[in-house]
Amino acid sequence: MTTTLSLIPAVRAAADLAAVPLRAVSADQLTAPTPCADYDVRALVDHLAWAAVLSQRAATRTPFEHDWSSLTPAPFLDGVPVAQWAAAVPAELDAAADAWADPAAWEGETVIGPTPMPASVVGPMMLAEFALHGWDLARAVGARYDVPAELGEAVLTAVQPLASMGRDGGWYGPEVPVPADAPAFSRALGLTGRDPAWGG
Repeated sequence: MTTTLSLIPAVRAAADLAAVPLRAVSADQLTAPTPCADYDVRALVDHLAWAAVLSQRAATRTPFEHDWSSLTPAPFLDGVPVAQWAAAVPAELDAAADAWADPAAWEGETVIGPTPMPASVVGPMMLAEFALHGWDLARAVGARYDVPAELGEAVLTAVQPLASMGRDGGWYGPEVPVPADAPAFSRALGLTGRDPAWGG
């Protein structure tokens, strides 16, 4: 059974793991394709940056107003040369993990972007966001990405109840068949529309 106390180290593990490919991004890879068809490496780095910001805000119940029709990058990247974006994100992921380390962050309701949601749903959603998009980035830039079994199980548990809604909402692609005996993280990739063999 997944509990808040077991998810706290999972958020930390997901944030630390996503930092690995971020530190490997080079300037000449910013326009490279990723497993997310709508994102090149530059856009995916910015997406992870926004995930870190929104995750921190959700964990600390800090209001955040933003014009989502604008194309501005995450606030801490605004004014930073694009070639330096990836190197700036790990510290923000670390701060997000710190914010979710407080058991109180998992209680009651919070807001993710403009949407009120139970914190017990947002926390797992954000750890999955870090781990999955970290994998996307690692595949795009050729970085190593070793997912611990416990983190893979936490990601799978997080995405299972969201997969159908995610596909309907367009944030996940069509399910990719993955063997039932595959590692939990591979099954999570398939549920979210990712081919575990992409770029492999």
